[in-house]
Amino acid sequence: MAAMKKGTKLTDNPKDYMLRVRMDNDTLNRLDDLCEKYNTNRSVIVRMGIDKLYQDK
Repeated sequence: MAAMKKGTKLTDNPKDYMLRVRMDNDTLNRLDDLCEKYNTNRSVIVRMGIDKLYQDK
């Protein structure tokens, strides 16, 4: 078993993939408003949106 780096968070669902997207200023402002409303970060809001759309399909 490989040694863990100091400060490595242990999780049941590691986030191994990074996604880069382009968006206009209006969309970014809406994303940031949602971050403030839900008191979380952009990544969580994007995952919440994907989950919501997936459930609705």
